[in-house]
Amino acid sequence: MLLATLISFIYKDGVTVELLLSGVTVMLSGGFVMFLTRDHVKEMNKREGYVVVAFGWIVMSLSGTLPYVLTEAIPNFTNAFFETMSGYTTTGATILNDIEIIPKGVLFWRSLTHWIGGMGIIVLAIAILPLLGIGGMQLFAAEAPGPGGDKLHPRITDTAKRLWLIYFGYTAAETILLQVAGLSFFDAINHALSTLSTGGFSTKNASIAHWNASPAVQYIIMAFMFLAGTNFVLSYFAFKGKVQKILKDDEFKLYFKFIVAFTIFAALIIYFRADVSQSSIEHPMVYGELESAIRHGLFQVLAVVTTTGFVTADYTMWTPFLMVFFFGLMFLGGSAGSTSGGVKVVRHLILIKNGFLEFRRALHPNAILPVRYNKKSISGDIVFNILGFFILYMLSFIVGALVFSVMKIDFISAIGLSASSLGNVGPALGEFGPVDNYAALPSFGKWWSAFLMLLGRLELFTVLILLTPFFWRNR
Repeated sequence: MLLATLISFIYKDGVTVELLLSGVTVMLSGGFVMFLTRDHVKEMNKREGYVVVAFGWIVMSLSGTLPYVLTEAIPNFTNAFFETMSGYTTTGATILNDIEIIPKGVLFWRSLTHWIGGMGIIVLAIAILPLLGIGGMQLFAAEAPGPGGDKLHPRITDTAKRLWLIYFGYTAAETILLQVAGLSFFDAINHALSTLSTGGFSTKNASIAHWNASPAVQYIIMAFMFLAGTNFVLSYFAFKGKVQKILKDDEFKLYFKFIVAFTIFAALIIYFRADVSQSSIEHPMVYGELESAIRHGLFQVLAVVTTTGFVTADYTMWTPFLMVFFFGLMFLGGSAGSTSGGVKVVRHLILIKNGFLEFRRALHPNAILPVRYNKKSISGDIVFNILGFFILYMLSFIVGALVFSVMKIDFISAIGLSASSLGNVGPALGEFGPVDNYAALPSFGKWWSAFLMLLGRLELFTVLILLTPFFWRNR
């Protein structure tokens, strides 16, 4: 918030005092609570780790509403909370009808919520928890995206610092490249914050379609969306020169193949079949050219698969088939250990491998046929965990859509809202598609959507386990 205050002061947008008050209020509140709890035993078990993660995100989202409310950029508390939760969970759904009239300091804070939430508020906190005398492993296990968090260093704090260094380096690199491509510093840094976090907040009403006349901008953003959707541990290996580890990684290979195959598929349909007369935003797009078809196909595939949610066109207008196609991609997600939301590629990979092995087990019931990942056998517990996760994910999606339908939201819009919120994608379908926003959603719908965002970002179990009676029973 103090960084946003500095941006506000530099650009003289008229809300510097309000942003400063937000930062000071949060700082004093946090300092006061630290003072009150200074004598408590600083030990944490796994159960407490889940509580701190879930409630930590809720408290951060509540406090994150202050810049919106005090500056009156979003005076309604429900809308402010929705925007903040959407930011921290890197969903990128917005209730703002005119983004470009919002003060620059507030827009920077909005993008910064993405950047903080992308790598994880709790992973960030791990780097400073030792100052409080608290170990961070329990928090990392509860918050780290994907089936498991690979550690780069035996000490979890050193792992967190390495991940944040890579994250910061990518953000700085994209900011510089976008400036070279013609963006202002303010637009460049905001879109870098959104891209690396796979968030999707933009400083323009038309999102990335504002630069449809500049392919270079889109190619830069595509490159960093791809990186943000890969496991950050692989980026660490790349910088250490261990390229073979990347090339041999089963999840990365499947993630890359998915992107290539889906892009070719979408680009061919756009080139030969898509009715693009009404899908253009801000600037016309030349779909008669193969390069343009490939570029916009690749951009939207990456935006949906990595759950970034940027748009260059209204892909729901291309063809009915492509609308269903992109809806399906909302359930894919990026790699484990990335900033993406969704189910994650590694879970799909293990589910597919286990499915094929079931055919062989049916023919050879006495054979021992373990699921292998990166040439190592995976324990049955992990396979059952992933099966359980997938079932819970689909049930959460169905329940989410049912609740939206109770609010008299049509079928297409309801399933789009549920899939997008739970997968932290951003753009949905129907009334809440790529060129629309969530402003028309009823107040209860915004709270329900915010809950689904948190549920999806914290990988279901971290939130749902708090709703079970046995979690709160004393052993």
